[in-house]
Amino acid sequence: MADQTDVGQLLSHSNLLEHPDTPDIVDRKLDAIIVPSARPASSLVHAAGLAEELNTPLVVLASRRARAGEVVREIEDNGIVADVIAVDVGQAPRRMPDLETAHLLPRGTDVSMKRNLGLLLARAAGWRQVMFLDDDITVKSALDLRRTAGALAKHAAVGMHISGMPDNSVVCHARRELGDRQGTFIGGGALAVPTDSDVGAFFPDIYNEDWFFLLDNAQIRPVTLVGEAIQLPYDPFVDPARAREEELGDTLAEGVFAMLSRRGTVQDTLNDGYWVDFLKARRDLIGDLLRRAAERAPSQRLQHMIVALKAARGRSFLIEPRECVRFLRALRRDQDVWAEEMRQLKTGLGIHGALSHFNLRLSATIRLNRTGPAPKESRLRQQRKRLEAEDRRLAVTSR
Repeated sequence: MADQTDVGQLLSHSNLLEHPDTPDIVDRKLDAIIVPSARPASSLVHAAGLAEELNTPLVVLASRRARAGEVVREIEDNGIVADVIAVDVGQAPRRMPDLETAHLLPRGTDVSMKRNLGLLLARAAGWRQVMFLDDDITVKSALDLRRTAGALAKHAAVGMHISGMPDNSVVCHARRELGDRQGTFIGGGALAVPTDSDVGAFFPDIYNEDWFFLLDNAQIRPVTLVGEAIQLPYDPFVDPARAREEELGDTLAEGVFAMLSRRGTVQDTLNDGYWVDFLKARRDLIGDLLRRAAERAPSQRLQHMIVALKAARGRSFLIEPRECVRFLRALRRDQDVWAEEMRQLKTGLGIHGALSHFNLRLSATIRLNRTGPAPKESRLRQQRKRLEAEDRRLAVTSR
């Protein structure tokens, strides 16, 4: 039973994570690494290297500055031998389900759509488990990806410990820089998920979409963290639009997860009264951060922080409690829609068939340099021979 007298935002939700033993990596394999990319082709080289080492396909869902053809050329120019399926995704394919949450709060990014498309392509292809990896994430060891696959045997999703740049919102970054012990949580930037189930898990079109992916109708599903990845640094305060765009999703996610961390359920957040109190606590928190920032010695970074926090507070005052409840009720309905879509979707089509099913075949650039015909370039052929010999050696030693 939740403590209804304590409603504010928490510094950590680590009590919601399970802590497994070190997962076994034997006979556990990711069926694909999926990267929803919006950065130039060079940002995909690391993910391609992981795909080569693990002998697993790399699927790049490209938009904005990412171009499918350029991605494939960059990977081959770096001498990486991997099966690469790069797809230009300008908009959601018509065969994707129409979700209510996508119409409530239009967002200026397509990352949720591309992650959802990745789930559908994997399901249609007949893959069982995939790794979502952002194009600004570096994984320290490919074996950690094998371990995430192993942990999926007992969990609904497996993330990685993110070092480097903490995976936080603007408001939470400000808390950390002003002295609070701000934690992080599981995130979609490095997230292994099963794709052979129909539990209704999808990424809604809102900031913190990865947190909402973890929910069922009542609670967070079993999740854990395995291995370590590094996120490239960025300045969270330099553009106040970031804080403004994050505020609704951050408020909703922090509000729901605060309730879950206090042993409540999602159902406990489906009333206006809860959000009246939580929104007040959130605005008080931002006001306190502004006061503490103003007391510090002035600097350009601190000034940027203050402007960003004011943008977040301004957006917060536009959020109404009923808007929060409306989104969460729509999320429940969309989970049912998504579960039915996954049940009805044809599976076992292979990646070519999956792309054709969603009318993406003509938008895809495919190079099966690892499992298809021998590459044309001699350097890639030699690398493939070396990798195949290593695969045979590992197969013998693992018996």
